[in-house]
Amino acid sequence: MTFSKRNIPWSEILRFLFFIVLATILWYGHAMQSVRNARVPVHIQYTGKPGAIGLSDHLPDTVMIEVRDAGSRLNTYFKEPLRLTIDLRTYIHGEKGTIHVPSDALRRSISDILQGTSHLIDTKPEEIYCGYFTEQEKNVPVAFRGEIQLANEYQMVGAPKLGREQVKIYGNESALNAIDTIFTKEQTLKELTDTTVVTLPLDIPKGMRAEVNSIDMRIIAERFTEKKFTLPIRVKNAPEGYRLHVFPNEVEVSIRVGISHFAQVQAEDIHVYCTYKPERKDKLDVELSYSNPYITAAWAYPGVVEFLLEQ
Repeated sequence: MTFSKRNIPWSEILRFLFFIVLATILWYGHAMQSVRNARVPVHIQYTGKPGAIGLSDHLPDTVMIEVRDAGSRLNTYFKEPLRLTIDLRTYIHGEKGTIHVPSDALRRSISDILQGTSHLIDTKPEEIYCGYFTEQEKNVPVAFRGEIQLANEYQMVGAPKLGREQVKIYGNESALNAIDTIFTKEQTLKELTDTTVVTLPLDIPKGMRAEVNSIDMRIIAERFTEKKFTLPIRVKNAPEGYRLHVFPNEVEVSIRVGISHFAQVQAEDIHVYCTYKPERKDKLDVELSYSNPYITAAWAYPGVVEFLLEQ
């Protein structure tokens, strides 16, 4: 058996592809105009729940609905998901009871967010049930638990700042009495080089709730540099009737300061002194003091000087 070979002209290939594309467009247009059923998720947000109210079960985040409409309209529900808000104040009465959103109320609320041509056929679940109860509450301080590591040649400007100093927690009275601080879950923050805001989850004890599950913490880091001064040494506690001479009588002081505050540190911000101690016979330690908040470290060279008492 032999097969003949022939070249298919490009015009025939293009004509064939054209009809394929045309058929696809016609099919898609028909599908978009035909009426059919589709299952669509409705995302639920709950508002109005008092903080001290606890729930015996999880309220559903999503209700699946079956809705009938033209394909083009149904397609919008997948592009822009439906969202329903339920105000729980309508269903919470007293310190203990049941939240009950009946089927007629749920269907009515969902129908209100559908397009006018859409027909709601079914919802799953058909209604919402959940028990509720009142818990005790307590305000407690929040603290960071973990480690902050800065990149080389960087320093922290001030202390890390938590977004809130206290958080309200809920639970039974005995459990609340045992809690005096809520910590963040332990984390190590590495190689920080700039102002950083991190969101930290709270380590909430089992069986308890908090008004928020996480807090933000702000850390300011900047590159540091050194600044040097040559400063005289002052003497403290010299014996009455004597003069105390130190050798050398001035030292080189190096301080560490953030680059942004380099010009705000001057020689008068630093005091160098030696304190006479009778038990020291020939040498005294060089001590430094400073009040400028932009100085994060300081050291003197030499750190020890000789002295002579002269009457």
